[in-house]
Amino acid sequence: MKKLFIRYRFFLITLLMLVVLALVNTGLALKSFSITAYSLREVLLVIPPIFVLLGLLDIWVPRHTMVRFMGHGSGVKGVLLAVLIGSAAAGPLYGAFPVAAVFLKRGASFRNVFIFIGAWSTTEIPMLLFEYEALGPRFALTRLLVDIPGIIVISWLLGLSLNDSDRLDIVRKVEKLTK
Repeated sequence: MKKLFIRYRFFLITLLMLVVLALVNTGLALKSFSITAYSLREVLLVIPPIFVLLGLLDIWVPRHTMVRFMGHGSGVKGVLLAVLIGSAAAGPLYGAFPVAAVFLKRGASFRNVFIFIGAWSTTEIPMLLFEYEALGPRFALTRLLVDIPGIIVISWLLGLSLNDSDRLDIVRKVEKLTK
């Protein structure tokens, strides 16, 4: 029972706070519940398809192929592929992390995984098309031309900041989570 409480303590404390809020201000509690329900529905609509695609990726793409195209020796090819995959993705950023975990498990380099996450968060094609229409081509292309080199530099710096022990620890945790 104690382990169960410790595991779900954040949820239980939040639920208790919601009950107290309902006693103090019912309208605000209902609004809070409504926002929570909307967010939960959004997550439940996004995450299952991502996990299905990840399962297919894990089965269909052999490890040696992932290493060749996105591993340590992939060079510019790996960077371009990480940018393209990240940019083609659509959906909230929390969807990128399970994909990144599978990439790491399959042998992608940390730099390319960081580039993938950066591209997912800033260079999504649907967002670029919206900016192109709403803010004009000059703004959209300028932002893209600033973002891509920025993502690459930040990813390179993040890769340098990890020592071998950190990398090994992350890979172990990823393998444990994706079993």
